[in-house]
Amino acid sequence: MSVALRNAQCSVPVRRVPLRRAVCALRAALGASRFDVGLVCASNALMQRLNGAYRHCPEPTDVLSFPFHQVAAGELPRPRCRDEYNLGDIFLGVEYIHQQCRETGEDFGDVLTVTAAHGLCHLLGYRHDTKPEWEQMYQKETQILEELNRLTGSRLRPLTAGLF
Repeated sequence: MSVALRNAQCSVPVRRVPLRRAVCALRAALGASRFDVGLVCASNALMQRLNGAYRHCPEPTDVLSFPFHQVAAGELPRPRCRDEYNLGDIFLGVEYIHQQCRETGEDFGDVLTVTAAHGLCHLLGYRHDTKPEWEQMYQKETQILEELNRLTGSRLRPLTAGLF
């Protein structure tokens, strides 16, 4: 299936092809290649509106995920028809991420990819509200990023290393 990528902001240049390829590889590492994913590169203003509306935190953020299915962590959805082969949508706060990268010196493209991996895990039911949930999600992110690293020669690691 496909990764539909839309750049809904114009402040930060986004290399769409490498990002789409990375998300396809990450989706495959999760065993979810048959499922569509929507990926939106969003401005701070859009992320602030979405974060306020859905999480009651009216501030920009790096990623928001909107799953199509409600599943337990690590489970794949069980679609009943062709139209349900959809994991959901990931909004990447590219302005926010770009700002953070300028402050930390991290590579913007790498951080976008790692943030997309985090969003994909959320689409498959992973959470990080408690330490056990975070440990489970961190392990899954590490696993899929290691697979991507193996394919691409990169050295990506989850961003949430020090969360708990």
